[in-house]
Amino acid sequence: MNIQTKSLFKQLINKGILKQKVYANTVESFQLFKQEVLKLAEAYVSNSTENKVVFEFRDRGEFEFEVKFAGDILVFLMHTNVFEIPRQYALMRTSYIKQDKNRTYCGIINIYNFLADSFKYARENDLGYLIGRIFINHEKHFLIEGKKEIGMIYNNFEQSILNTESAHEIVTSAIEYTINFDLLIPPFETVKMVSVFDIQKHTQSLSMRTAKRLGYKFQADEKKIEGHHKD
Repeated sequence: MNIQTKSLFKQLINKGILKQKVYANTVESFQLFKQEVLKLAEAYVSNSTENKVVFEFRDRGEFEFEVKFAGDILVFLMHTNVFEIPRQYALMRTSYIKQDKNRTYCGIINIYNFLADSFKYARENDLGYLIGRIFINHEKHFLIEGKKEIGMIYNNFEQSILNTESAHEIVTSAIEYTINFDLLIPPFETVKMVSVFDIQKHTQSLSMRTAKRLGYKFQADEKKIEGHHKD
């Protein structure tokens, strides 16, 4: 075996081991999020006297679960692939990344917000919003891209480590953001026409697309906060 072949195999093995570690950390982190949502659901049942507003957890498989509260659903979805952080991100200029480029390889957990009625009435045209996504590397350090409260709680990749405490704060911040992210009436022009099919086949749940910011530019929440650390 020549030197070039040995070098190739070494790269293959090293990259494979790195990605396996990232994947394992992402799976473990996903389980932490699931556990924290379950704890909240149990606490809600035990501490609420009337429980007129629903708050419940639903497991949707190995890489997906949801929490339903009032008229909203948050879906936590883990991607099974490993990604590299793009070069244009501010954190790529930090000493933490410059010391070890392998730290840029991350698993991703996405948090989507949907209207509960979209699932209840099978309104397949309805939209959900990505309100946050968490990147986890081989050292279990993480950063968050997200809206408002979610993106501001952890923005130091070098110091932020995914554990029970941080998972709890991310989950509660996502729920708090969703509670305050209200459904707006869409502009008249976008809903003034409806097809005969919609009326005959979908009387209860018209297939007209519904979303919290449909027809608007989402300006109130347009600013996305990218986790980064400036030296």
